[in-house]
Amino acid sequence: MTHNPIALVTGASSGIGRQFAEVLAKNGHDLVLVARSGDVLDKLATLLEKKYDTSVEVYPLDLQENDAISKLAKKTDLGAVSVLVNNAGFGDYGEFEHSELAKQKDMIDLNIRSLTELTHFVLPGMTTRGHGSIVNVASIAAFMPGPYMSVYYATKAFVLSFSEALSEELAETGVHVTALCPGPTESGFKKSAGIGRGSLFRGELPTSEQVAEYGYAQMMKGKRVAVHGIEHKFYVQLMRFMPRALVSRLVKKAQS
Repeated sequence: MTHNPIALVTGASSGIGRQFAEVLAKNGHDLVLVARSGDVLDKLATLLEKKYDTSVEVYPLDLQENDAISKLAKKTDLGAVSVLVNNAGFGDYGEFEHSELAKQKDMIDLNIRSLTELTHFVLPGMTTRGHGSIVNVASIAAFMPGPYMSVYYATKAFVLSFSEALSEELAETGVHVTALCPGPTESGFKKSAGIGRGSLFRGELPTSEQVAEYGYAQMMKGKRVAVHGIEHKFYVQLMRFMPRALVSRLVKKAQS
């Protein structure tokens, strides 16, 4: 690594994570990229190093595994990280009763446990230096219950609540935490989650690049909660005044 500030991005092989890596490289960060696909990470590292004259370390790890963060900490200096983007995560579509329990537990491990653990590892270095930024990729799903994707929506509610609480704890330290809450995005999430036509993923969707650029801009402003898209901002505010049971029914209808 060089003297540039170091940014660590999880789920960096595709979608929003990949685009975040590019945005950070473009803005003068060296990178630590983590994802399961080593070949894809290697190609991305070569591209970014050549394009932006940056230094990139890659670590092909499955963050669902209990010891993944500990393994990462032994391979690279997590205390030196100035920007952390907790992007790794996945969803699953279907009735909870008939879902594969192992997959739901893996989702909780990746979306919640690994995010929490990695944040705990990098935070002391940031507070010691008196500056740093953490972006936790949540979702507009964080603001509502999600029939047919109940565990996924619940994990994102955790990410939002955790991020807001941590942001307040760190208010006087120079470290900022941003919960990035995109709506449906062209990112490969729909396919991996097994979502069909009858869903919220309709019409022209924002690109992963647009979401990452927005997330970076809000991070630089120290924004605590960053909801991407004017209509999503409107819906999030509207739901505050709606009965929770009605919100659940509307989401169920939209996703059925």
